[in-house]
Amino acid sequence: MSQAVLAPIAAPAAPAGRPSSLIDTRIVYCGDCLDQLRKLPAACVDLIYIDPPFNSNRNYEVFWGETKEKRAFEDRHESTRAYIEYMRPRCVELARVLKKTGSFYYHCDWHASHYVKVMLDQIFGENYFQNEIVWVYQTGGASKQRFARKHDVILFYANSNEFTFNSDSIREPRTEKSLKRAQNAAGARITADDIDKLPTDVFQIQALNPMARERLGYPTQKPLALLDRIINASSNPNDIVLDGFCGCGTALVAAQNLGRQWIGIDISPTACRVMAKRLRDVCKLREDEALWRAGRGFVVRDLPWTEEKLRAIPPFEFENWAVIALGGIPNKAQVGDMGIDGRIYPVSAMPKKSGAAAGALEFMDVWYPIQVKQKDKVGRPDIDAFEAVMMREDRQRGFFVAFAFSSDAEQECANFQKRSGKIIKLITVGEILDERHVQNM
Repeated sequence: MSQAVLAPIAAPAAPAGRPSSLIDTRIVYCGDCLDQLRKLPAACVDLIYIDPPFNSNRNYEVFWGETKEKRAFEDRHESTRAYIEYMRPRCVELARVLKKTGSFYYHCDWHASHYVKVMLDQIFGENYFQNEIVWVYQTGGASKQRFARKHDVILFYANSNEFTFNSDSIREPRTEKSLKRAQNAAGARITADDIDKLPTDVFQIQALNPMARERLGYPTQKPLALLDRIINASSNPNDIVLDGFCGCGTALVAAQNLGRQWIGIDISPTACRVMAKRLRDVCKLREDEALWRAGRGFVVRDLPWTEEKLRAIPPFEFENWAVIALGGIPNKAQVGDMGIDGRIYPVSAMPKKSGAAAGALEFMDVWYPIQVKQKDKVGRPDIDAFEAVMMREDRQRGFFVAFAFSSDAEQECANFQKRSGKIIKLITVGEILDERHVQNM
């Protein structure tokens, strides 16, 4: 029978400037988690939580980050078998890097949860299965054809008979009605167990509503409270938490707030940049190589940084990379964007308040349009079209990003400035990569 270990196991002291003696932490890796996990040593992580794309065969309208960039996200898994075949080697690697005293949580829903459990039983062993956690929420629609689906499943496995489980840290206060029943039953003999309930495998945590302050707009974003409970229960301060499909970074934020070390991996460059922004804004962490090497701050690794890699990524990823690299906000829609891929709001235009109190940015009239083309050489016709955007929106300055520009394009920008007084700054991908674009800005 499994026995929880309430005290952390002693580990070698970390070298100066390194939070962990085993591996580097506070890193976001951009890439397939299968590739990155193979680079990690065995038994180096205390807690793993993953929330991979479900085998849903449906389209999502995804809004990334506070900028609410709208992107069609298509689940590529054509069948449950293909989904399991995709996840199996990744879960094998996740089990390999998990410490013997570690815990593993796989977040899924009704689409494939039963098949996932069979797979995980084979990898971890049926005897190490701990709970099928049911996360109950009230969001989502109702159905007249079946019972409304109002829960997700989180499969919880340990990696041995000894694992961390801090039940005292996640006690739930009793309701007033429940407390009265306990008082009547116990009389004057009220104990801590009577006042607070021990946790059960049913998590009644409200899902994020559209107006929640922490909401980024990502359709499968999970509430921080859910990750807080998992991380508090199955790790101790300074333990290492890994999320191999970290999306908008909720597990990383929760781990940072709770004093844990963390590693995040996601295949999307846009997701990696958005979660980096979230870590900066919410956790007040600096994204800085020197600070990270000194044991503070964090870094993002393996983002596309060569022109060859940037030519190969999908167009919407390229547009997001370019706009975010300029310090802009990606456009809300990829279709019908009226020739604007993003906007730059000067510091002077920003509201004094932040978050929900600031409202949408559309009320501010001071902004500059950004146009992005994943082309080797932008010519005059593209510039002519962007000039029409500048005139229509009455913008004094605009930015155009591409791999290169023809001499005709450069000459037309000069002529346009003479005619209208409006400035189009041409910025190449190469200038962004070596940060020469700052001078052009």
